Amino acid sequence: MKSLVMIPAYNEEKNIVKTVRDIQKNAPDFDYIIINDCSRDSTLDLCRREGLHVLNLPVNLGIGGAVQTGYRYAMQNGYDVAVQFDGDGQHDAAYLTQMREKLVREELDMVIGSRFLRHEGFQSSGMRRLGIRYFTELIRVSTGKKITDPTSGMRMANRSVIEAFAVNYPKDYPEPESVVYLLRQGKRVEEAPVKMRERENGKSSISFSRSIYYMCKVTFAILIEDIRRY
Repeated sequence: MKSLVMIPAYNEEKNIVKTVRDIQKNAPDFDYIIINDCSRDSTLDLCRREGLHVLNLPVNLGIGGAVQTGYRYAMQNGYDVAVQFDGDGQHDAAYLTQMREKLVREELDMVIGSRFLRHEGFQSSGMRRLGIRYFTELIRVSTGKKITDPTSGMRMANRSVIEAFAVNYPKDYPEPESVVYLLRQGKRVEEAPVKMRERENGKSSISFSRSIYYMCKVTFAILIEDIRRY
């Protein structure tokens, strides 16, 4: 199957080359594209100097816009499978083939890489785990489906999801909201166990204040959709 790894990147000069080399080594039959979200550091220059495949956004669109750009690229170039993959080095490309096999074997629409199915590898901070459990419960109440790692940025989609997300994708902190959207559309979403690494360089863009905004924004978006359904 024609498969693409989409790597949204913002200020990842210290991680991006290592991320791509991991894909090339451990998932060599996957193509990749870096979506440089108007980085302020040397991410773009480094990608060009190393000959990496990169799309450069002229303005900063945020994670949602960067990922949607990846889905549009996948749709326009005829990919059957597209997987979101963080540019900070936390994801392990060795799991991509297993995720694709599960996607095809079980006829799924999306497979999410979950660090919490086996509780192996980096488990994130205590506060973030609390927030993740909150979203797990919110999604369960809203859709009836338990997703143990709803904020995971390692998620693989089939062609039908690629086409849907190329047209419409949440803009801010889209992971939980996009899962809810798929489940409400009757799509089949399952998780696969993965190990994640702790970020070695740089820092997350999600501060404490942005975490509060994140939780409120996503909660309201999901609840408003619940109200509209009735």
